[in-house]
Amino acid sequence: MSTKVDFANLCLRDALDLAILMEEEARERYIEFVDQMVLHHTQEAADFFRAMAGNEARHEAELNARRMSLFRDEPRRIRQSMLWEVEAPDYDQTRAFMSVRQAMEVALRSEIKAHEFFVEALLNITDPEVRALFEELRDEEMVHQSLVRRELEKILPDLDIDPNVFVDEPTAQ
Repeated sequence: MSTKVDFANLCLRDALDLAILMEEEARERYIEFVDQMVLHHTQEAADFFRAMAGNEARHEAELNARRMSLFRDEPRRIRQSMLWEVEAPDYDQTRAFMSVRQAMEVALRSEIKAHEFFVEALLNITDPEVRALFEELRDEEMVHQSLVRRELEKILPDLDIDPNVFVDEPTAQ
């Protein structure tokens, strides 16, 4: 997780843009994971990642509406290149044959990572509007963690089977 953002000088418009880009990056990553899980016939994990992509899309839309009502078409100064995996799950966390439990654990780690991002960022924020927004977003990440944890409690633990057992050997071409 990293950003190239000067939090001490962040204004509300830029803070909203940062939050929107975080949601966008997470949504796009979950969609990539859906594609990977479908490719490997791991439908339950794909369905969970699809639901997570939908959650990120809804949050992104809410933040976009908020930004539009406050700032209309004012240009963005924050760019996607200024952040990397702030809320998006890490690429190396997926496996060819993931269980839905493993998919949920990936999502939980991402929600924890996003919460930690806002906690750290708040240490450097002085603008009261930005502080209020980041506190709200920090608290929402705790709610998201609770939702994923509740889903995890509903399913049985994974069997202790090495998923590599199911991987086919490469074939000569």
